[in-house]
Parts: sequence; structure tokens; C-alpha cells
Amino acid sequence: MPVKSFNPYTPSRRFIQVADFSELSNVPPEKSLVVGLRKKAGRNNTGQVMVRHRGGGARQAYRVIDFKRRDFWGVPAKVATIEYDPNRNARIAKLHYANGAKRYILHPAGIRLEDILHNGPDAPIRPGNALPLEYIPEGTYVHAIELQAGRGAAMARSAGSQAQVMAKEGLYVTLRLPSGETRIVPKKCMATVGQVGNIEANTITIGNAGRNRHLGWRPYVRGTAMNAVDHPLGGGRGKSKGHNHPRSPWNQKSKGLKTRSKKVWDWMILQDRRKTKTLAAQQLAGGVQGG
Repeated sequence: MPVKSFNPYTPSRRFIQVADFSELSNVPPEKSLVVGLRKKAGRNNTGQVMVRHRGGGARQAYRVIDFKRRDFWGVPAKVATIEYDPNRNARIAKLHYANGAKRYILHPAGIRLEDILHNGPDAPIRPGNALPLEYIPEGTYVHAIELQAGRGAAMARSAGSQAQVMAKEGLYVTLRLPSGETRIVPKKCMATVGQVGNIEANTITIGNAGRNRHLGWRPYVRGTAMNAVDHPLGGGRGKSKGHNHPRSPWNQKSKGLKTRSKKVWDWMILQDRRKTKTLAAQQLAGGVQGG
């Protein structure tokens, strides 16, 4: 995916970059796989703002993505189109199965029109094919990985993401995730071979405020620019920094405070993405001290 720049005929145009959409098919989205998308502007079901600075944005329709890849095991599918999806930074590919079914999937890097993809345990180890993790060799890069078998892909779904199969033992497979985290996943979970396409998506520069508004992001106001009643860092005479630690509007430390809740499956994380020591190294150190 080439990135396109522009001549600086305005100050903001100097920095704007956009993707080159030359690889996309010039067709409308499949009507049977598109549903309406109601915007909530960061509010929950009671109307309370849970995510600040959201609102507005261009209208979007949601493309239903097949994150499970379990419906048609053993049925070959042809890549009919490669399309833009306004709801994610990855491209999507429309598959036409041999039995007449149509599904959208995340577009894997290197997959082109007319390519044939397969799902199921007997699928070849090629980019775009989806298999349970127990049938994928060690060292293979995968994406769109399930955390629980049958629930649909939950990890490595954004543009350019990929995880590596590190080891297999018993009922679990060890994966190294894009964040650097190492964790185990049940071997029955599905994953797609290869890397998510649109690899250069993270290199694009937004360039001006208007593009962010189109994406649904409203202006972000600094806490130090507010009044004392509105923010812990607000108030003061003139432009005062106050030498306070960065805090949220609810007086919670916003740098370094761990807010990740303990989950039932936290025991499956072997190496946290924020830690340098692995669980094995910690256990080894404990054994040495105990001996």
C-alpha cells in the first residue's frame, strides 16, 4: 500500500498523507453483509460519557466480518473483491465460496484477486487460510486469533498485525503477540495464516484537525487550560504548570498507574507486555533462591 503525499498549496496540506487505494476493487459493498451503525459519541447505555472527545464524524455502515471462519470447513473460496472498510484500518476481502455463500474477512497481506482460500484442519499452510492452532506449525505467523474456541477472532486484527506460534504443549499453544506479550491459547482456537494487510497504515500522517473530526474525534482540551472546578490541573494565576503529576479529570494518575483488571484467564499470560522478566525466569530465580 503506497502512501501518497501532496504539494503544500496550504500549510496543513504539506503534512497530509493518504493511502493509495489503487489495490481496491471499484465496487459497492455487498448489501447482504452491511448493516446500519448507530453512533454513540462515547456514551454508554445510560447516556453517560465514558470516552471523552468523541462525536460527529462521517456516516459509516458496518461491514459484517467473518471472524470465526468455521461455517464452511473444507469448502474453497475465491477472493472476489478487496474493499475499503471505514470501521478499521485494515482492508477487507470478500470471499465467494463454492457453495454460493459470501463472507467478508480481513484482507491478509499478499492475497490478490482470484486467489483460492481454505478453512479447516486440512487447509494448506498458506497466507489467508484459517486453521485451528493445533494444526499450524511452530514459527508460523498468524493473525485474527481466537481467545476462546468458537467466539471469533479477538487478537491481531489491526492493519499489519501478526503473532507467532512459539510452542505447543498439551491443550495449549504459546503465542508471541504484536505487543511483545507471550501467552497461551487453547489449541482448538482458530487463526489465519499470515499478516494483516495494509501494513503501512500506521505511517500515515493525519495532517490537520478536520480529518480527525471526520473520524469522530473532537478537540482535546488540556487540563491546565481549564478552570479549577473542571480539572485537578486547572486554575492558577496566568499560565501556571503547578508541578503536579498528570491526572485525569477524576483525579486518577494518568501515567504509570496500572488500571488493567484481573481477568479469569490472566494465568494464561506468560510474559506481560509491560514486564521484562518471563514467568519461567521468575520461577527459575525462585528455585535458585529456595535451593
